[in-house]
Amino acid sequence: MAAKVRIPTPLRKLTNDQDTVEVPAGTIGQAIDGLQAQFPGIRDRLLDEKGDVRRFVNVYVNEEDIRFLQNKETVVKDGDEISIIPAIAGG
Repeated sequence: MAAKVRIPTPLRKLTNDQDTVEVPAGTIGQAIDGLQAQFPGIRDRLLDEKGDVRRFVNVYVNEEDIRFLQNKETVVKDGDEISIIPAIAGG
């Protein structure tokens, strides 16, 4: 059972330029652990020192923002698509 993670351009240097990778299904937290196991260092880009998703990183499961679901406890099922979208600062 696996979910597909869409990797944004700024993080692709950590994933050997892959734009999508597969991780074990379960929860968002487990998916991030799976990414870290495959691509050491990626967790630090996604989570803050408390282990929460960084404020400027948006994570979606099938186009639903996890902040409106259960954050890292959001369930990820086989075949789900996880999108990681860094917030763009502008003015």
